[in-house]
Amino acid sequence: MNKHERRKQPEATRRKLLEATLTLMLKRGFNGTTLDGICAEADVTKGALFHHFKNKDDIALGAIKSWAEMGFSLYDEAFKLPGEPLEEIHRIFEIMEKITRDFDPCVCMVGMMTQEMSGENRAFRAACSRALQGWTEMLRSRLQAAKEQLKPAVDFDPAQVAWCLNSLWQGSMLVAKSQQSPEMIRNNLKLAREYVDSLFTNPTGSVSQTHKQTK
Repeated sequence: MNKHERRKQPEATRRKLLEATLTLMLKRGFNGTTLDGICAEADVTKGALFHHFKNKDDIALGAIKSWAEMGFSLYDEAFKLPGEPLEEIHRIFEIMEKITRDFDPCVCMVGMMTQEMSGENRAFRAACSRALQGWTEMLRSRLQAAKEQLKPAVDFDPAQVAWCLNSLWQGSMLVAKSQQSPEMIRNNLKLAREYVDSLFTNPTGSVSQTHKQTK
């Protein structure tokens, strides 16, 4: 085994452990997941786990960070094509709808850990807060840019609207989990898109056309 392969092996083991943690915690939550279960899911020894992570809290925090990075990489697609701010917001909604189809069940590690652990663990609360604030800032900046470019139909606070949309997204996934209905999430996203459009007197024609094509 050459030096490059030796370096990649620990990285692959760490990735397997994080993926196993995500798989189990998305199904069972933090308290329902054990280190033995993570090792079994990842097919690695407990010694290998402790080589990378101090304890269960440490690997769960790593999983939250990994999940957030994965999520933001998905949303990067919204900004790769040229377009106006409102077009980018619509692309974000399209990515969210795609997530409801690609992830079964459609649940969020950050939302689940916020609900289960943020009340009793400051480190988890801080990690989840960073991820939720990052998502909200992504939308807030686009809403602010759209407000400056287009004529608002009503005055609105981009930060408040962004937090409202984040709450709708997280809450919809929570309720849909109990109802076993990803279609409910998609219906809520459709209403959210229409609400965002209603904030502006004249949404751009390209955005309106994109919206029609995705109905």
